[in-house]
Amino acid sequence: MQTNRFFPQIRGSFGFGCMRLPMNGDEVDLVQFARMTDAFLDAGFNYFDTAHGYIGGKSETAIRACVSQRYERSRFLLTNKLSSSFFDAPEDVRPFFEQQLEACGVEYFDFYLMHAQSHGNYPKYKRCKAYETAYAFKAEGLIRHFGISFHDKADVLDTILTEHPEIEVVQIQFNYLDYEDASVESRKVYEVCEKHQKPVIVMEPVKGGSLVQLPPEADEVLRDLHGGSSASYALRFAAGFPQTAMVLSGMSDMQQMQDNLGTMRDFKPLTDAEYAAVGRVCGIIRGANLIPCTACRYCVEENACPQRIRIPDLFAARNAFEAFHNWNAKFYYRTVLTGGGHGTASDCIGCGKCEKVCPQHLPIREHLRDVAKTFEE
Repeated sequence: MQTNRFFPQIRGSFGFGCMRLPMNGDEVDLVQFARMTDAFLDAGFNYFDTAHGYIGGKSETAIRACVSQRYERSRFLLTNKLSSSFFDAPEDVRPFFEQQLEACGVEYFDFYLMHAQSHGNYPKYKRCKAYETAYAFKAEGLIRHFGISFHDKADVLDTILTEHPEIEVVQIQFNYLDYEDASVESRKVYEVCEKHQKPVIVMEPVKGGSLVQLPPEADEVLRDLHGGSSASYALRFAAGFPQTAMVLSGMSDMQQMQDNLGTMRDFKPLTDAEYAAVGRVCGIIRGANLIPCTACRYCVEENACPQRIRIPDLFAARNAFEAFHNWNAKFYYRTVLTGGGHGTASDCIGCGKCEKVCPQHLPIREHLRDVAKTFEE
């Protein structure tokens, strides 16, 4: 396994993102997560990533149960984040941080990130002295490395890195579909990291599964390469850039884990022919009129929709219908997604709360109208 040239304590360049863990109903499937953890560590990797908001706090406690209580601290690296929804004043930051340590069952974090930095929340972090408090944590040995995760345009990142040159690492959304997307600016954001010589941690390399469940025409392009799964091409694209220190994957079952380990254990960058193929896949996906939602669930968890609309799930159903045109998506919409007191797409009251927290800056209200046209008319 290759040594990580940015952070020698990281083994390889592949990390376990713990936002989409295996579930048993509303609870994390701890038995399966423990098996996946074992496979991950046995393969030689050691980097786990979480945040308090992931799975409503259950990601942190699952890490305590399946990682920190089962392995010596030297066996794994753990990243956590300071999310803006969990503090309102400077004095709130330290108690919240201490709760995170306890929830994860550790005495320090290897990496601690200011979460989802954007032009909207960055002023709050400045007003509440969050960066300065994190620097104090590092001085006290409570964190080893300080960084940010980022969801905005390149010029905003340039401002943050200029104002805080002590930032050690930047976590960004980066995948081949978003590379030239004007709403995400993955390429431009990556280039800002290069300009400031900051190592990059990649999140959403498969865009919340969108680059795994491809439309049939796009899937055929990759299968014709005879070189691996659709996920493998997405991971290799993201990991092949020189400033990439780490690629995270949010794996929810053992099959995904084994596929990803097979790709990243002996990593090889994409060939010219493979680059050309993913370019064709991008063209097919954009032509299919799919909603580019990554199912991060911020719109329903961190800022709950007052109408209890399961926005990411409705978008996934609509994308499935557009890509495959089968009756099952409509059945799923009517019998599963809008039952149990959950709102339909047409129940949207247009408050816009969802759009304020969407990392993809999606026009969610407009997309919900499209969903209603697809399934309700």
